[in-house]
Amino acid sequence: MHHVTDSPNTHYAGQDLEALADLPRYTGWIIEQFHGHLHGRVIEVGAGIGNVALRYLDDVDSALLVEPAANLCQKLRARVADRPNVTVAEAVLHEVAPALLAEPFDAAIMVNVLEHIPDDAAVLQRLFEVLKPGGALCIFVPAMPEIYGTLDEIVDHVRRYRRQELGDKLQAAGFTVQRLDYLDTLGIVPWFIAGKVLKRRKYDALGAQAYARFGVPMTRALEAVLSRVLPRTPIGKSLVAVAIKPR
Repeated sequence: MHHVTDSPNTHYAGQDLEALADLPRYTGWIIEQFHGHLHGRVIEVGAGIGNVALRYLDDVDSALLVEPAANLCQKLRARVADRPNVTVAEAVLHEVAPALLAEPFDAAIMVNVLEHIPDDAAVLQRLFEVLKPGGALCIFVPAMPEIYGTLDEIVDHVRRYRRQELGDKLQAAGFTVQRLDYLDTLGIVPWFIAGKVLKRRKYDALGAQAYARFGVPMTRALEAVLSRVLPRTPIGKSLVAVAIKPR
């Protein structure tokens, strides 16, 4: 593992990341959405404590994990310390050392990150620039502004995305959108109740674990049925996108 520091010395409370570390079924479901795209040289923006990266690192040649929060980087470095093909950059994307971005990437991935960034268009444009022609950008973001509530506020979500909005921003950055679908239909209900009705201000790790165990299989089954009768899932708590840099 290689370590690079070029950071604004930010800190992220990250209670949602700690909880997700105990949700391998949910994280695995997300990574499945990008099957076949994460290979070769990969950059992950907002790598957190490595929950996502540890699911794909065995399948790639090398990875640059970008994370600006110093407290998360410390845990991230510890979790990938035994991997010589991994470089950790403690920085926001636009401050990553140019030498680390000199060789173009086969894929880029952002999971629950883009919604935290005020200028999301600038980040998408920068990722377009560092990808190879034919390279894939894999994105997972929260959807439906209608369910934005206290749970979004406590983890500093700037926004939740509409499907058309995310598609337009990807196209404006130069990408061809290969896939853009809602995911986690049933997850809308607990998020709405907790964040909009009960207005909770603490991430419920036990509730998240229960949903990963019981809710994820149920919503996967529901969405499998919907996929056979509809062109796409009509609604969901999240959006998954795969966008390609044209050759």
